[in-house]
Amino acid sequence: MIQIAFFSFVALTLASAVGILLTRNVLYSAYLLLLTLLGVAALFVFAGADFLAVSQLVVYVGGVLVLVLFGVMLTNKPASATTSDKPVSERSNSILTENRRPWLALLLAAGLFWGLSRLVINAHFVVFDRPASTAATTVDTIGRQLMTEYVLPFEIISILLLVALVGSGYLAKLKQ
Repeated sequence: MIQIAFFSFVALTLASAVGILLTRNVLYSAYLLLLTLLGVAALFVFAGADFLAVSQLVVYVGGVLVLVLFGVMLTNKPASATTSDKPVSERSNSILTENRRPWLALLLAAGLFWGLSRLVINAHFVVFDRPASTAATTVDTIGRQLMTEYVLPFEIISILLLVALVGSGYLAKLKQ
């Protein structure tokens, strides 16, 4: 049953990723991105990376994708009456991209897949050498490392993000 669920999530992730590459409608592409990110989060759960799965859901699905959807839906479009005799590009819910080169996207995706698959095949994973019962959860391990040996880089990144936030607020105020 676990293998069926795993391969179902793999198929969902791959099908929605290919759908992103092949669709011209930006709104449909954003919804397919939602399915892809949810599938990746589910695959993180199967890999035992519970922290990455929750981070994927909170940061990407909860934050970035909502921002993309708001950006797409709040884009100003010329007002026009929706009729069935108009072309697809002039209907109210259709925001189409101008350039379409799916062969280039598929070529890039195939190259990345080949490179990453070679990396995974040739890698030696140390985690597989340990018994499963002694391994701590990833949340516990990441939390301990962030608060002990990586506390200085963690604080530097937080200060950098604070400076970027204040700077973007300042720049936004100048544009008004």
